[in-house]
Amino acid sequence: MTARVDRIVTSGIFALDGGEWEVDNNVWILGDDSECLVIDAPHEADAIAAAVGGRTVTAIACTHAHNDHVNAAVELASFVGAPILLNPADRVLWDMVHPDRSPDGELADGQKLSVAGVELEVLATPGHAPGAVCFYAPSLGALFSGDTLFNGGPGATGRSYSDFPTIIDSIRDRLLALPPETVVHTGHGDTTTIGAEAPHLQEWIARGH
Repeated sequence: MTARVDRIVTSGIFALDGGEWEVDNNVWILGDDSECLVIDAPHEADAIAAAVGGRTVTAIACTHAHNDHVNAAVELASFVGAPILLNPADRVLWDMVHPDRSPDGELADGQKLSVAGVELEVLATPGHAPGAVCFYAPSLGALFSGDTLFNGGPGATGRSYSDFPTIIDSIRDRLLALPPETVVHTGHGDTTTIGAEAPHLQEWIARGH
């Protein structure tokens, strides 16, 4: 069976530094008819589980641990019996959301995850969060960027545990080095491509946020 990428959108609250914002989050499900991997688990565990259906979930892989990307992860893990994977550099954010439950495994730069015949490479891309990662599937020409790179620029860096020069370094060195036709599946909003975003790097730097 051929692997495919499915998206569902869940809605809820992003909370950090005493503020709250209503957000819509993309949940990416990569797999075939028998198994899949879930990238991020925000807001609505039952909706994500319904999209998974009867498939085996090999992992719930978190791009980072802001609450609007992991607040349904523990409940989803209990529904589908899958391990939660997170870069340990983001434990400070994870523990704000799930202080009594640790992730089941770690993500590290260069690590490979496999599902439905597709290999995903973990790319460490700190900046939006200290342990932010992206997942790159060369065989699909696809990047799952979390909140590191959006259609229109880098993720926000105005709150705790984020840093603008760091996210620019991550995007320039790790993401813009990918083939320009690579499709970028983002944590919020519309997809884009590396080629569409690359020409704007200096504009983002000049804007400074």
